[in-house]
Amino acid sequence: MLGQEFAGTMPVPERQRFDEAALVRYLSARVAGFRGPLTVEMFRGGQSNPTFLLSAADGAHYVLRRKPAGQLLPSAHAVDREFRITRALFGHGVPVAEPLCLCEDQSVIGTTFYLMSYVRGRNFWDPRLPGLTSDERAAIYDEMNRVLVALHTADFARLGLADYGRPGNYFARQIARWSKQYRASETEPIEAMEKLLGWLPANIPPGDETTLVHGDYRIDNMIFASDQPRMLAVVDWELSTLGHPLADFSYHVMLWRVGAGEIPGLKGVDLASLGIPTEAEYVAAYCARTARAPIEPRAWEFCMAYNLFRIACIRQGIMKRVLEGTAASRHAREAGERARETAELAWRQVEERLGG
Repeated sequence: MLGQEFAGTMPVPERQRFDEAALVRYLSARVAGFRGPLTVEMFRGGQSNPTFLLSAADGAHYVLRRKPAGQLLPSAHAVDREFRITRALFGHGVPVAEPLCLCEDQSVIGTTFYLMSYVRGRNFWDPRLPGLTSDERAAIYDEMNRVLVALHTADFARLGLADYGRPGNYFARQIARWSKQYRASETEPIEAMEKLLGWLPANIPPGDETTLVHGDYRIDNMIFASDQPRMLAVVDWELSTLGHPLADFSYHVMLWRVGAGEIPGLKGVDLASLGIPTEAEYVAAYCARTARAPIEPRAWEFCMAYNLFRIACIRQGIMKRVLEGTAASRHAREAGERARETAELAWRQVEERLGG
């Protein structure tokens, strides 16, 4: 399945529809210049929080992101946190869409939602960046690296985000959290997950750091200018928190370790011919920008295994919602069915690179 299948918008499915008139009344009273009537479409991408394009008769466009309907796992689908961090970051060096309004009154459209500006630009679903020149590809990758460094070096206390997460002991807390989420959404036994659930908490590398982390920093969660390799916005901040920067960075760099999936990866790709840096070159650029010493190999491989485990947990959560009939995306079942495959890849890397 090519990532392009997630691109663009589609008519709103029946189960995702809401009271558009109530929405217009609510936003007209709270967002300057907002007025109906609206044309509402749903973005194809996004497994977790349904996201909609609102087009007003006067030509204005907005994006609405809401919690899904139904019973939700604790702390999941935190659109209120997305609103808070993008409001703090807007205009402070990390490109984000302008957040306009948060509504926690579920009587309006049935769930909590927030409204943001619509950022028009390029979305890349294939990290091989077909159609671009080698120089353009290199510049896009350098920009992704630069923006993540900007996030990791932001002064979160000055931005009012000192309480956005608990500092310290990040890996232990996240492994415990995702283990609990996995158990809550488990639909079948997966041997590799059982091994990871035991191995990860026993092999956390020493040392600790705390920065802002995005939690899902992928090329398809970025919007670039149409005429230059400049990032206009990072989107989908649901998993953002205060955390360890290497957890965030290694998640992003997993792109080099995987092949075809929901979107293609870079494993087995002739990177030099495309102008895309190798994993080692990309990691070195990050370390240089952050004035960090080279990353210890065993710690780096732990981070990779941890992130594959986390993705397996997320996919298992999607599968649970598929079975309950509340999954947002029409591609949700295929994503959910990949939970086992992802867990097995994670454990295989532990065995091959770290000796189990």
